[in-house]
Amino acid sequence: MQVSVLVFGVLKAWLGAEQASVEVPEGATVAQLLARLGEGRAAEALRGIAVSVNAEFALPSDALKAGDEVGLLPPVSGGVDAVVLTRERIDAEKLVAAAKSGADGAVVVFEGIVRDNSRGRQTLYLEYEGYEELALKQMRALVGEATERFGVRDAQIAHRLGRLEIGETSVLIVVASAHRAQAFEACRWLIDTLKKTVPIWKKEIFVDGAVWAAGEPFPEGMAVDGAGANGDA
Repeated sequence: MQVSVLVFGVLKAWLGAEQASVEVPEGATVAQLLARLGEGRAAEALRGIAVSVNAEFALPSDALKAGDEVGLLPPVSGGVDAVVLTRERIDAEKLVAAAKSGADGAVVVFEGIVRDNSRGRQTLYLEYEGYEELALKQMRALVGEATERFGVRDAQIAHRLGRLEIGETSVLIVVASAHRAQAFEACRWLIDTLKKTVPIWKKEIFVDGAVWAAGEPFPEGMAVDGAGANGDA
């Protein structure tokens, strides 16, 4: 059967084209396709990439069907690390300056900061924790998708973990683009999607107690239906 393979960034030179039709056996998995593509080429180029099938992120074990569109997504490049998880203060000014290029007509920034109150209670500080390996993977995927979906030149995300004091930056998103409309759209999409899909959790410490902030539900396709969690059919 035939599947269509799309490549981006540095992988264009590796494949020799932006798109190719590849023959694989019926029921072949993503992993088998990657092995097929690596034959006769420098297979190390595929290490660390993400894979999408029909515009959805895929696992190596996922089975393919005839006509599927498979995207090979290399790690996102930029003037600085495109994705950062850190327990140090985020230097917003430095990251914004590093994101700028002569080709850009706009740089849009979202900076989330720790405020001194929540739910009518006085906040002392916040604590963030994350499933770091998965969070980094998902953040990189979001950056790659944002640049492709909105046509922006560059996007970067920095997120704090650990204890944050009042006024400190918890998350910084920087989007650079030739045009402001795409930059605004990509920045808004990134923060909204990050809050729904990236496994980072916030604990709020108040003068009179502490609580884990209720997060937004994972989107359909990521969330696990708990109907059978107690043995229900």
